[in-house]
Amino acid sequence: MKNSELTGRDSVLETAAALCAVGAEKVVSNELRKLDLKVLDSLFGRVRFKADTAGLYRSLMGLRAADRVLLEAGFFRADDFDALFEGAAAFPWERLVPKGMGLRVVKVRTNRSHLMAETSIQAVVHKAAAERLCRHYKLARLSDEGAAAEVRVYVEKDMVSLLVDLSGEPLFKRGYRSEGGTAPLRETTAAAMLLLSGWKRKFPLYDPFCGSGTILIEAAMYAWDMAPGLNRRFSLSGLLIGDLKIEESVRRELRDRINFNRVIRIAGSDGESRAVSIAQSNIERLGDLAEAKVPVRGIRFAGQREMPGLPRLKALPMARARPPFAEEAGFIITNPPYGKRLGDRAAAERTYGEMAALREGFPGWKLALITDHPGFESFFGKKAESCREISNGAIPSYFFQYDQL
Repeated sequence: MKNSELTGRDSVLETAAALCAVGAEKVVSNELRKLDLKVLDSLFGRVRFKADTAGLYRSLMGLRAADRVLLEAGFFRADDFDALFEGAAAFPWERLVPKGMGLRVVKVRTNRSHLMAETSIQAVVHKAAAERLCRHYKLARLSDEGAAAEVRVYVEKDMVSLLVDLSGEPLFKRGYRSEGGTAPLRETTAAAMLLLSGWKRKFPLYDPFCGSGTILIEAAMYAWDMAPGLNRRFSLSGLLIGDLKIEESVRRELRDRINFNRVIRIAGSDGESRAVSIAQSNIERLGDLAEAKVPVRGIRFAGQREMPGLPRLKALPMARARPPFAEEAGFIITNPPYGKRLGDRAAAERTYGEMAALREGFPGWKLALITDHPGFESFFGKKAESCREISNGAIPSYFFQYDQL
């Protein structure tokens, strides 16, 4: 459905910011453009864009590599607390926050600014916003129970940005993962790896350290054109700029794009049988994300009729892994054990050395992997064609790419 067919406030353009892992900004920018949204610029871990109400919902449901979407509510200069209070009080919070909803300042960041005390910044912005809302709605105080608008305050070189969260739960919470296993990879990081690697659905994909199956599931969703946020709600709908009718129209539009009939070749393995069992359970929950498209009971594994492209899984040590498809070489995209995550650096380094077996088992395949170890290449025994820094949650990591094993 085109934007012009939607009714409501969709003609009003807002400025928003998609938060992502540092290193994934280019991926998120490309995703926004594919969703027909205008990208303004990108900073470390943040991409700014313009969107109407339909576009905001499209970004929340459709972005794969973004962790949150925030509305840029206000922007002003403040080099002392009086200016901070005046600037925050001047913003028309009543345009966003309905009567009966509370307000919380959940995060403050400040850099190269006169205002450095984060707790004080938090208190001043909350007081200014609360006083304005109470005056507008004729209340003695804002409710501190139930739903609340969540505000973030960024102060950079004395310029204050007020941002209101539109996501609610972070966007990496897709709904398919009941268990993450040991040190799980964040879903949005897995999606960023896939998009950075250059993998397309026409190529085979294999993950020899599949863990809870995150990379495989994100790959299947991408190949089917299944938007990751189809089966969840967002805090945008509780704000005055939200619109449930537009939300459902966008949801139908994105659901109609899903194509389970595409031939895809995705497989993985793990040395721990429990990890494979968790991954299999997570894969089975993909039907929930498609809602009416495929009933959960209709889910089947590869080789059966309903969803023939579901990832194939095996409990198998990495060194014994082999291509499960007879066709041309493809991509290995994986998240091998981190010493920092799993608590044993030496064991992780031994694993990196053992990964040289992939060169024999998967000749001609491409390799893309994430690790927190900057010296991965020396243990693996081969220099990567490219390496970029990228964060996996709070862990600074490195994304290595090999054009050919």
